[in-house]
Amino acid sequence: MTESRPAAVRVLAVLLAMTALATASVEWLNWYYAEDGGYPLFVRTGWALLRSLLFLVLIFHLWRGRHGAAPFGLILTVTTLFALARLVVPKQGAPAVPGLIGFGVVAVLCLTVVLLLYRSASVQEYLARPKLRWWISRDGLTRKPMPSRPQVPGWVLTTRVAVFSYSALMLVACVVAAGRLFDGDVTLLPVIVGWFVFALMVSYVALFLSIFLVKGKRWARLQLVLLTLLVLLVHLPLCRLLLGVDGLVRDGGPLLVAALLALWGLWRAGRNGHFVPATQRATAQPDRATPTATR
Repeated sequence: MTESRPAAVRVLAVLLAMTALATASVEWLNWYYAEDGGYPLFVRTGWALLRSLLFLVLIFHLWRGRHGAAPFGLILTVTTLFALARLVVPKQGAPAVPGLIGFGVVAVLCLTVVLLLYRSASVQEYLARPKLRWWISRDGLTRKPMPSRPQVPGWVLTTRVAVFSYSALMLVACVVAAGRLFDGDVTLLPVIVGWFVFALMVSYVALFLSIFLVKGKRWARLQLVLLTLLVLLVHLPLCRLLLGVDGLVRDGGPLLVAALLALWGLWRAGRNGHFVPATQRATAQPDRATPTATR
């Protein structure tokens, strides 16, 4: 049995594959034209190539009709553009023309992907449809919709994905800073190791808090705000200290954008009443389904 998918979903899957291919191509072009990249460019290019594979994961989520495909796509496209921009722009001189053209193509593709994810009615309807599962009954093997569960708001999922990206972005900067150890700065070893351990701890704390965030717990919202501020207070000064202004822009900028998206998602989710208890939510909003009396 095959599912009938809207044309917009099939077009979006093709665009995601094209975006992954274009991103990898631009990264290879930048590596080919780079003259003063060295070890930092090697690490950032390797991470960018791994990031390109996440578009294939996004295609899988889209094809399965999962509600989290939209926020995942938003975070992935935004961070991909920042990761690609820090590769295209060299430390000195003007960027290569092929790299600029490729970045423009990837930017247009990413913008088109975000517009289809959030503005296409058929894509939105496909991602919100009931999930189908195989069931074994007396009638044999049949495919039926699963029991409906309360759907997690999109801004909550956006915050969840953005918070999960903190650890990966810090680990990339930490590995780049480890290159200074090869230059003889052995005294920086405790700082880099502490940075690395902190990044791993953030991943576990973010996973724990996101579970209660989805359930609408207010304390999880406050803790995620504090975690985001702590990550910025640790990551940005370390980027400035170990990687300089160039590293602060290249490795601190993407994490700052992810943090702003996470805070914005928390604010929007709170504004929409996600962190209000169900009993208070029911009493606070009037029942619009009850018809008004007519004279």
